[in-house]
Amino acid sequence: MRFLSTMMAAAGLLSAAWGTAAPASTLSDVRDRGTLRCGVHIEKPGFSTTDASGVVSGFDIDFCKAAAAAIGVEPEFLPLSPQQRFTALTSGAVEVLLMTTTQTMNRDTKLGADFPFINFYGGGMLMVPRSLGVTSTTQLDGASICMSAGTTADQFLADYFRKTGQTYSQVLFEKLEDGFRAFVEGRCDAFTQDDTSLAAMRMTLANPDDFVILPELLSKEPVGAVTRQNDSEWNNVMTWVFAALVNAEELGLTQANVEDMAATSEVPEIQRLLGATGTLGPDAGLAQDWAVRAIRAVGNYGEIFDRHLGTQSRFNMARGINDLWSRGGLIYGLPIR
Repeated sequence: MRFLSTMMAAAGLLSAAWGTAAPASTLSDVRDRGTLRCGVHIEKPGFSTTDASGVVSGFDIDFCKAAAAAIGVEPEFLPLSPQQRFTALTSGAVEVLLMTTTQTMNRDTKLGADFPFINFYGGGMLMVPRSLGVTSTTQLDGASICMSAGTTADQFLADYFRKTGQTYSQVLFEKLEDGFRAFVEGRCDAFTQDDTSLAAMRMTLANPDDFVILPELLSKEPVGAVTRQNDSEWNNVMTWVFAALVNAEELGLTQANVEDMAATSEVPEIQRLLGATGTLGPDAGLAQDWAVRAIRAVGNYGEIFDRHLGTQSRFNMARGINDLWSRGGLIYGLPIR
């Protein structure tokens, strides 16, 4: 899949959409248009990246693909900066944000946003050059910190430095990759992102051992899909597509075996999920085989994680708290029945 457009064209789309109202039925609008427009990061290793041929891939990208497949349309990707994303969503330029957006009370209540699912649990941390000789965030009094504008880092850094009696200065960038590049070039003392993003970005460097991620977790960052408020039909679709991917992992359904299991399994939970029995898909405005389509497109939750962040990726990250609840993690598949 490719990005919907270049950044210049994306800006034009946003300008046009910002003057329009959201569609009366998001699901019908998406189906009629034949595309699902997902707001994604311009560039965030592991979550949303573009190769030399312009093909975009990543952890968040696969959840957009899964939702599009369940609906029976093609995914489109609109690259957005953190500052653009909520305006793009509420204006109708995109139907969903999938760009590591943290669920907070302020965003839930003030920005007209709903969070139909959380697909990743992390926390804010800081990375510094090893040459700085710092081993703890308690040693950063007076530091300059490169960070993206329009993110939760603004508040959690202010809270932490106030609590520890330290001062710091912000060096703000609209684009994540610009802030990271500035940090690597020595234009600030530290760089902040969530823990997994920091680890992924560090591994993209020619000499990752030249940089250290400090041990303190500065915030809770539950991130996931974001939709417009008061759009229950659409939020239901997003909620249950995610639940299908998690339940698929719990039930041993994979991208490779899902079609065979749909035809042959006699396990009641699998039959309901894959549409062999019941009418759960049509009841939600989806096809009978909606979950088969989603799993066939991207695999189950664990496959998505492993492919982009875990054992099959260059990052080789452990699942940690993003493992299934049955293995001590926080990922829990809501019952599909």
